[in-house]
Amino acid sequence: MATDDKNKKVKQVYNEDSIQVLQGLEAVRKRPGMYIGSTDSRGLHHLVWEIVDNAIDEALSGWGTLINVIIEADNSVTVSDNGRGIPTGMHKVEKRPTPEVIFNTLHAGGKFDASGGYKVSGGLHGVGSSVVNALSEYLTVTIYRDGKIFQQTYRNGGKTIEKPKNLGDTRKTGTTIHFKPDAKVFSSTNFDYRQIAQRMKESAFLIKGLKITLEDKREGSEKYEEFMFDNGIKEFVTTMTKDKQPINEPTFFVGDVPFETRGEVNKIHVEISLQYCAKSYNENVLSFVNNIRTRDGGTHEVGFRSGITRAFNEHARMVGALKDKDANLEGCDVREGIVAVVSIRIPEALLQFEGQTKAKLGTPEAKQAVESIVYEQMKNFMAENGKISESLIQKALSAARAREKARIARDEERMVKQIKSSKPANLIGKLTPAQYKDPSRNELFLVEGDSAGGSAKQGRDRTFQAILPLRGKVLNTAKVKLEEVFKNEELLSIINAIGASVGSDFDVSKSNYDKIIIMTDADTDGAHIQTLLLTFFFRYMRPLIEAGKVYIATPPLYKIAYKNMVEYAWTDEELRMKVGNQRNVMIQRYKGLGEMNAEQLWETTMCPGKRTLIRVMISEEELAEDRMMVLMGDDVEPRREWIEDNVVFDAEDSFILEDLLADE
Repeated sequence: MATDDKNKKVKQVYNEDSIQVLQGLEAVRKRPGMYIGSTDSRGLHHLVWEIVDNAIDEALSGWGTLINVIIEADNSVTVSDNGRGIPTGMHKVEKRPTPEVIFNTLHAGGKFDASGGYKVSGGLHGVGSSVVNALSEYLTVTIYRDGKIFQQTYRNGGKTIEKPKNLGDTRKTGTTIHFKPDAKVFSSTNFDYRQIAQRMKESAFLIKGLKITLEDKREGSEKYEEFMFDNGIKEFVTTMTKDKQPINEPTFFVGDVPFETRGEVNKIHVEISLQYCAKSYNENVLSFVNNIRTRDGGTHEVGFRSGITRAFNEHARMVGALKDKDANLEGCDVREGIVAVVSIRIPEALLQFEGQTKAKLGTPEAKQAVESIVYEQMKNFMAENGKISESLIQKALSAARAREKARIARDEERMVKQIKSSKPANLIGKLTPAQYKDPSRNELFLVEGDSAGGSAKQGRDRTFQAILPLRGKVLNTAKVKLEEVFKNEELLSIINAIGASVGSDFDVSKSNYDKIIIMTDADTDGAHIQTLLLTFFFRYMRPLIEAGKVYIATPPLYKIAYKNMVEYAWTDEELRMKVGNQRNVMIQRYKGLGEMNAEQLWETTMCPGKRTLIRVMISEEELAEDRMMVLMGDDVEPRREWIEDNVVFDAEDSFILEDLLADE
């Protein structure tokens, strides 16, 4: 918090007249996806974000220092703050209590008119509170304001509105909202504590002096945490770069850039912290607007990237690292190994999001503001820190050389495709293709070993299922450059088979398959191969995972034969249940896919009507990135600690079989 402007309290009066009504609430329950993105877990948690963001708006406006979030025992949620409290009087236009207007009318709030509401706010649309109400079994708002306690409850998505209550006198100020999502709307109403904790932690990083508490009261899951960080986003970056050998201490760039809008001067406030890591070859940039995570980026990220690139190229030429004949470093070169948090505050008059879920910033002025701050302050940082700047420039030059080699490799790959018909040379004799030419219907099985690949080829439905056997374990791509990926035969086969390029050039719409299915043995080697392949997809084909196209096959662990019948079991518990008190039971423990013939493999693992596939998803990118580096990186100690904390070493399978045979 380097400037005073954003900490000044709003001077204008925030009262009933600040609330403007734009339209009704009817459409929300009919098409919830238009307002919260989806009705799965992501949409469910979006309800929490909407209410918490309103409390954060109070803190951003200089009111409120504490936010409490509680997951109640019945999976409802309570969010409270110590801000000013929502105005409780009668709305002059609607002739109803103001809270009733806010929670039951779409596009009603204090975010449309800066004269009386919030100048800096996490939301433009003003639909958050009413959408939460519309998608809840009930919502109760309790307001502490003007020495009184106001409470009102809405039920069945706001269809039933109870009369407001006066619960007595108080010295407190603030707002408490208690709501329970409607199970008829969402596929699941079970909140993920870890996901909420991650979001609350991020918010506390972004606002110095703000304390956020999170409590889980559900039976068996009781937890309590407090989040408050004195060093703000610098501390945020530090947590993201642990175990990655930072080259520099986290920087802190800050500034205000004024813009005139409709005769009024508004300032965009910019805060950026960044750090480069020697053992990272990717960029990890988290961006926020008014404390809202912009997962899809936007104009502020464009400005950040262009400002960094300009500063690097100017400094590289000034110190002679780039000659007149040399081309400029590209943005991907200078961002290799960067970890950054970009947080900006934009007044309501300038704020533009693309879509209701606020995932992408559209404000044009944000690019200019961020670019100017980053360019000037990064240029000064490099001039004042010679040794660090030299390391950063050399890292960028190394990335440029690797990029050029990768480009040559791609060109050579295209030439091979042209010369040798439509099939790349390294796929001849390996890939068994599907007959369909429609990628939306086809599946690619990545199969461990040639023997299992042979059974898969025989057992598959050749019309839509392709088989690519993998020999041995693929390269661990968590710590290698792209040029090393192109040198690996197995990974190159996967890249060519999928046919949508790799890395920053990857285009998921060009994938030859709708499903990429990893099929390995049910043992530690198979699990390791799965992990190596998922690491590759996460690093170099992440849009495949984000589009829900990567799956893990689940072959059975056991074959059970008795009374001329054959069944299969996928777990030890299922095995015990199916064997029961049967006599003369033959149990086979499958140690590998190669032990199953083609018919068994089809019936248990490949047949769409009978198989079970596990879809690979990314719920939190930062957590996935951190976990991958712990498990797949060079540093042994964090991996050992994680294994000791999370892995339970149970008895061997042979003990289970011996127990069952003894029971007979």
